[in-house]
Amino acid sequence: MKRLAHWAVMLLLPVLGGCATTQAGGQDTGALSGYNHAMFRFNMVMDKAVLRPVAKGYVAVTPRPVRHRVANFFSNLGDVPVTVNALLQFKLGQAARDLTRLVFNSTFGLFGLFDVASGWGLPQHEDDLGMTLARWGVPQGPYIILPFFGPSTLRNSLSPLVDGVYLNPLYYYPDTAVQWSATALKVTEQRAQLLPLDSSLDQAYDPYTFLRNAYLQHRRYVLEQNNPKPVGQKPALTPLQQQLLEMQGGQ
Repeated sequence: MKRLAHWAVMLLLPVLGGCATTQAGGQDTGALSGYNHAMFRFNMVMDKAVLRPVAKGYVAVTPRPVRHRVANFFSNLGDVPVTVNALLQFKLGQAARDLTRLVFNSTFGLFGLFDVASGWGLPQHEDDLGMTLARWGVPQGPYIILPFFGPSTLRNSLSPLVDGVYLNPLYYYPDTAVQWSATALKVTEQRAQLLPLDSSLDQAYDPYTFLRNAYLQHRRYVLEQNNPKPVGQKPALTPLQQQLLEMQGGQ
C-alpha cells in the first residue's frame, strides 16, 4: 500500500501541474474534469471487481464483534496522525488529549482492540493534513479523484501519503509480510463499513456528481467542526453526513 501511495503521487504530478484551467472551491472543469471522470470509472471498476466482493465476503464470514475489534485497532493507529496534525495546528490541549487517548487505548485497551478512552471522556478527533493546511490558509483548490483512494481536493491530495503512510506505525514495522497483510485487512474493513452506502451510489442518477457532492459536503462539515463557529452556530448536517456519523458511532 505504501508503494501504491507513492505511485498515486507520481501519477498525479502531471495532472496537478495542469490545473491552471480549473476553478477553486471544489469544482472540476476543463482537462481535470476529463481526468476525474476517467479515474472515477477506473476506481468503480476496481471496486466492483475486487474491493466490494472481498468486503462482502469478509462481512459474511467474520462475526461483528471481531470486526469491531479490527476497526478499533486500526482506528487507534489513526490517532497517531490525528495527534501530529493537532500539534501542527497548535491545538496543544487537543493534541495532549489525543496522545493520552492513544496511550490509554494502546495499553488498557490492548493495542487499541478496545476503545476505553472514549468512555473516559477522551473522544476521537478527525484531524488530517488537509485540515492542517486549511488551518494555515492554504486554499482548497479543485476537486480531484485519486487512483485507488477516491475523492479528494488538491489541498488534501497528499494526505493519503503523509497521514496514511509516513505517519502510520505499520509503515515502520520491519516485517513486510505483516505490513501487507495488515494493510489488506485495513482496506477490507474500511470498505466493509461503506457497504451500506453502495445502494445509494448505485441508484444515483449521476453517481459521479453524487459522490463529489457528498465528499465535499462532508469535508466542509469536518472543517467547520475543526474550526468551530461562535456558540450557538453549528453546521447543519445533510442526511448522508448524519448516516456516516451514525455508522462511525456504531463501530
